[in-house]
Amino acid sequence: MKQVLIRKGKVFVEDVPCPTVDDHSLLVEVAYSLISSGTESAGLSQSSRSVAQRAIQQPQLVGKLIQKVKQEGLERTWKTVQGQLESGTAVGYSCSGIVRQIGRCVTGFQPGMAVACAGAGKANHAEMVAVPKNLVVPVPSECTLRDCASVALGSIALQGVRRCLPTLGESVVVLGLGLVGQLTAQLLKVSGARVIGFEPIPERVQRALGSGLFAGFSNETEPGEKVRELTGGMGADATIITAATASSELINLAMQLTRRKGRVVVVGDVGLELKRSPFYEKEIDLLISCSYGPGRYDPAYELSTADYPYAYVRWTENRNMEEYLRLLAEGRVDFSTLVDLEFPVEEAERAYYALQSNVPRPLAVVLRYPEAADAKAKGRTRVDLSVVKPAHGRIQLGVAGAGGFFRSTHLPNLIALSKDFQVRCVVSRNGHNALAVARQCEACSAATDYDELLSDPAIDAVFIATRHNLHASMVLKALHSGKHVFVEKPLAISPLELAEIRAFYSGHDDAGTPLLMTGFNRSFSPFIRRIRDTVEARRTPMILNYRMNAGHVPLDHWVHGEEGGGRNLGEACHIYHLLVFLTGSCAARVQAVPLSLTSDYYSPRDNFVVTLTFEEGSIASFIYTAIGSKSYPKEHLEVFFDGTVLQLADYRKLTIHGSREQEFTTRMQSKGHREELEAFAGSLKGDRHWPIPLWQQVEATRIALEVEKQLTGTD
Repeated sequence: MKQVLIRKGKVFVEDVPCPTVDDHSLLVEVAYSLISSGTESAGLSQSSRSVAQRAIQQPQLVGKLIQKVKQEGLERTWKTVQGQLESGTAVGYSCSGIVRQIGRCVTGFQPGMAVACAGAGKANHAEMVAVPKNLVVPVPSECTLRDCASVALGSIALQGVRRCLPTLGESVVVLGLGLVGQLTAQLLKVSGARVIGFEPIPERVQRALGSGLFAGFSNETEPGEKVRELTGGMGADATIITAATASSELINLAMQLTRRKGRVVVVGDVGLELKRSPFYEKEIDLLISCSYGPGRYDPAYELSTADYPYAYVRWTENRNMEEYLRLLAEGRVDFSTLVDLEFPVEEAERAYYALQSNVPRPLAVVLRYPEAADAKAKGRTRVDLSVVKPAHGRIQLGVAGAGGFFRSTHLPNLIALSKDFQVRCVVSRNGHNALAVARQCEACSAATDYDELLSDPAIDAVFIATRHNLHASMVLKALHSGKHVFVEKPLAISPLELAEIRAFYSGHDDAGTPLLMTGFNRSFSPFIRRIRDTVEARRTPMILNYRMNAGHVPLDHWVHGEEGGGRNLGEACHIYHLLVFLTGSCAARVQAVPLSLTSDYYSPRDNFVVTLTFEEGSIASFIYTAIGSKSYPKEHLEVFFDGTVLQLADYRKLTIHGSREQEFTTRMQSKGHREELEAFAGSLKGDRHWPIPLWQQVEATRIALEVEKQLTGTD
């Protein structure tokens, strides 16, 4: 399918794999999409800036880059950044079309229905889009699909009006008569307000006057005088800012135009350095309008089919979308007169150029998509990039999941190990992302359907780096397909999943079964290997003490939810395996004690102490905490045995205290990510010796599940 992408200040239309739907989404064949002249022009400009220019504009990212350089080195960090810039950005967030497929949990929709969709990263400029149910609404029969492609912009305007709370007869100023401003003015008129508009482009003022604006001005030298003249000297009851500017002049002008005890609503992206005097002396209420309305930016709402209770949240973003389309259907809002240009999607570059070069700049530009003459071609979940025959001696790899961690950590290693691995296909839910990563590693194809990997006979092994809740099911599908598997941790997040994986191997002949390796990378760190070699000759059991200063992760992050399973299952499992690896033994006893906190800022499963008693006699304590300082090193290991103490500081320095003092250091952290892939390749190319024995992978996961049970108090 065709999709519009922005890369380094230029617009491209590329063939990418069609997205696939999850349980809560709909697959929509797009008929029209609306280009947001303000937001998307800004994005185009931003993409043309250099790394240095972006750093100046976004100083909060500089600290993250510096930390990454410290951990991984300048060259690797630079390659990661360049790879992200080269991949480009998917654009668009408002479109309309026809439903082609619905997710398992979606109700109220059927294939063939006309719908309108919203949401950045979802309702893209693309022939096919997969959009969560709460960002999709049916199109009334009285509306055209072209008009309904404005649903996101209309909902933004409607939410701004709701925040304003206009009453019949009130005077409301609209600052900025771009597309959102024009729709805002129309909606205010519907509510019974007298609307006064200010806009520097005269043609836009004239257009708004033709749609019922009470009064409009352009380049007015004394806007305060005009407003007072039109309001009997009182000032506007409310002012809505729908323009975008980094300057704070606009918001301070709004304070001047608004009467005492009036309201100022900010819809556009403007500077917020307020002058205290008019704001304070008039006791003005300053209100921020958040995009489409309640539910926006809430993953629990937007990415599922759950709704806010109607009685308590009357106007959600979905209900705002429905209401805007109803007003279109009744003719009370007119979008068609705001469309200046329409282009076929193949000419998207011309459309964006028109937004930048035309004077005056068009209000609304629409992209038109071809009808489903070849629906099968649009719906292809795989795009071939090149025809490359499998190279002898190289493992043919299929990658499933191409998110940030894979791209920053594993992708550079796979590229560096090209003598061992040849990536044939990259699969991601986001087709554009799959395509970008496939190009980076010179893969043969990109896809959005996991089955594309399993059905390809040329692929020897799959690399699974998806969200945690998908790991076990994807592992089992790959194993049953006869593929070797490398899966990022965790192996499983439920006892049933672990039991199913164990059952697969207990029911197969070891000589003919595919190899399974969980990404417990720390056991491959050169430091840990040296520790293991040192403790192998011990005469007594050990006492091991591990501390992970993990840092706080916001509770709305996916790792805490269904997709992640929590940080014990998703991250602490690394350490359970490490302790099993060093002792060479199963845990005979597991005790977990959570820290009781009165604050809801932390998850109750983010701070705990685990004590493990191993069958061979060693004892280990493990502290996992999110309440420490981020400036303090993350990980620390101490091993006590035979008059010796081994001390590992954050995988940078190993000190051996005892009869002979030794110290080993490295400039960069060495956690074993590359070494684990080398071991995986060696096993597949050599004698099939498993890099991590199955019993260790199962035992580490079993311990994590037992700890989880004790932390949550569930069976």
